[in-house]
Amino acid sequence: MKFTLSIAAAALCVTALHATPALARDTRYLLPLQEVLDMPEAKEKLDGSVRFFLSGQKTPKVLETKDSDVSNRKTNGVGKSDEDACRWAALSALLAFQDKARENGSNAVVNIVSYYKKNEMASATDYECHAGAVVVGVALKGTYAKVAN
Repeated sequence: MKFTLSIAAAALCVTALHATPALARDTRYLLPLQEVLDMPEAKEKLDGSVRFFLSGQKTPKVLETKDSDVSNRKTNGVGKSDEDACRWAALSALLAFQDKARENGSNAVVNIVSYYKKNEMASATDYECHAGAVVVGVALKGTYAKVAN
């Protein structure tokens, strides 16, 4: 009898473990891109040779478009507020765009949208960021272009 009860209790524990979904934190933020561009670190690292325009934002005349690309960047959120970590991840995404734009002769990235889990979210002012317990990420999709000065 004790053996049967032990097996039944073990089976219930295993069933309970498998039936309970894991709940990982995934907090969504919509934050102004201008806050990223205003960071002292952005002013140091983004040299102005490449400009960034969110979808719906007023853009100079586009002279030529090139390939579209995705910049998906993560940062460690430990010891930072979610918003600060989001700004760092977004800056990292913009730096990756800047490097690739320079390589392909572009002076802008236009029609930038958030691209979290391949779902587009367009805003003329904000980008989407997701914060977990440890990792914070920003995914942006944009088109390289040459725009008029």
